Amino acid sequence: MSDLRDAATGHAGGPETAPSSVRLAAEAKAKATAQGIGLFLLALMLFGLMDVAAKKLAQDYPPAMVVWARFAVNLALVTLLFRGRLLTLVRSHQPGLQFLRGCFQMGTVALFFIAIRYIGLADAAALGALSPVLITLGAALFLGEKLGAGRIIGIVAAFTGALIVLRPGAGVMHPAAILALLACFTYAGGALLTRVVRFDSTATSVLWSAMVGTGLSSLALPFFWQEVAPIDLPLFLAVGALGAVGQAALIVAFRKAEAGSIAPFGYSDLIFSGLWGWAFFAQLPDFYTIIGALVIVAAGVYVWSRERAEAKADARSETGNE
Repeated sequence: MSDLRDAATGHAGGPETAPSSVRLAAEAKAKATAQGIGLFLLALMLFGLMDVAAKKLAQDYPPAMVVWARFAVNLALVTLLFRGRLLTLVRSHQPGLQFLRGCFQMGTVALFFIAIRYIGLADAAALGALSPVLITLGAALFLGEKLGAGRIIGIVAAFTGALIVLRPGAGVMHPAAILALLACFTYAGGALLTRVVRFDSTATSVLWSAMVGTGLSSLALPFFWQEVAPIDLPLFLAVGALGAVGQAALIVAFRKAEAGSIAPFGYSDLIFSGLWGWAFFAQLPDFYTIIGALVIVAAGVYVWSRERAEAKADARSETGNE
């Protein structure tokens, strides 16, 4: 009778029985989320270095050339890496969405590269800090994630921070800063589509990004082409290589973790951009840019903390219902 009672209650006088399926799923999700965050931070660091090379080149060359190099070098590297499998990899389960995703990414790169030609990396990053909140909003609107009062408050606060950075009507910030703001919207769109096309392989998504970006930028290239000095060739190659590796890391990150979990760590870009701007261009953000950035970050952290609390409550509810 004692053995029967032990079996019924899940205890046999020895160690605790195997974890529940809910617990195992939670542990696997937590591990995947941690990996996704790590890859996301790596991507941001690489993109920051890419921006340094792009800003240096944009002082002497039309941004259209730099944008083309970003995607053309990427396509060359991908073609070399996946030679022999290109026809297989180019087949997508969602070609229309892959093309749209490539357009968003092309728009992000073009808008941002033009912006940093005229404004500092830290200023552009302060506006770019709006992207995580936009991703959160987009996830609610297009991916079915909940949009509660907390998220709405965070979104309004983040846009307030963006206005502090821009100071419309004050005539302080260069008009090109608006392009950096628009890049936040295209970046969020591309990030959400990266999540949607996760049924394609990472290689397929990287290949489509490179093809679409190269094709679109090539249309404008003849109108802006100028001779490239040999000393600048390594920078052009760096723009493409750093972008390619960073993009691959970003794709895997969004496949491993949910958009809402990764988004708050986008604020690390402020640190990377501030560091690179100071180290390579002796540029530091002014008081209002710092205040605006802090407001945007605070809004994002608030949204993230609310989501974490809700996720923990849901997990406790599921565990209690087992």
